[in-house]
Amino acid sequence: MSARPSPTTTLPRSGSAAHLPSVVEAPLAAKGDTRISPRAHARHVGALVRRNLLWIRQDPESMFDAVLMPVIFTLLFVYVFGGSIGQSLGGGQEAYVQYVVPGLMAMTTMNMATAVGTGFNEDFHKGVMDRFRTLPIGQGSVLFAKIVVELMRMLVATTILVIVGVLVGFDITNWPGLFASVGLATLFASALMWIFLVLGVTMKNAQSVQAMGFLVLFPLQFGSSIFSPTGTMPGWLQTFTDYNPLSSLADTARGLMVGGPVAHDLWVTLAWTAALTAVMAPIAIHKFRTKS
Repeated sequence: MSARPSPTTTLPRSGSAAHLPSVVEAPLAAKGDTRISPRAHARHVGALVRRNLLWIRQDPESMFDAVLMPVIFTLLFVYVFGGSIGQSLGGGQEAYVQYVVPGLMAMTTMNMATAVGTGFNEDFHKGVMDRFRTLPIGQGSVLFAKIVVELMRMLVATTILVIVGVLVGFDITNWPGLFASVGLATLFASALMWIFLVLGVTMKNAQSVQAMGFLVLFPLQFGSSIFSPTGTMPGWLQTFTDYNPLSSLADTARGLMVGGPVAHDLWVTLAWTAALTAVMAPIAIHKFRTKS
């Protein structure tokens, strides 16, 4: 289930980092200057986002994971496991579609977050990040721009997931709940991405980042309520799923989209989001600034 490395920070030759000051309005603060205003940071992030989107436009293959994974996993789980797991839900394949599509939204969140670290690590080895760090821009702007672009990719993947889900029988009973679920998944994904940005900065190569991401991804996804109810799992595993943020996100999306309790899982998801961001964002920015 590993996601392909995302190249969304790598720039094409015609849009190299050396040309960035022509896009970002002057004057810009010197490297490491902590007096950069929020408005200047926003300009820097916007310029980098535009450059990254230009790269995606010139390399559409970088969107294959966002486009194909939702299709493959939706069809796989609905048609391979839908009959058997659906019976345990009391309905068959139709019942499983209603159960698994909101869960797959949480899985998509995790997969897109993993791609951040591998792409970020590759950019360091290609020298892209070294060029960025010599420019008179806010150093955190590079990381924020990376997150923004990956969130855009995640929204594309989520849209495709919902469309495929509807085609296989998913019934959206609460449209405001759907949009609320997408917003919550986007917020949680931004927190997860800080973890993988830290891995991208600290690990030696993209393969190591991908392997570490897989070790995190696999137990979190399958030791959760994403694909099946947790009631038949062993007690120790149920305890793990109770504290698994992907279970909380999947259950919240399920409650918002098809009905059910929401409050507890919503607060748990928001708590995880706040905690991960508060801890990992400063670490990622510090590691990026001090990486030699």
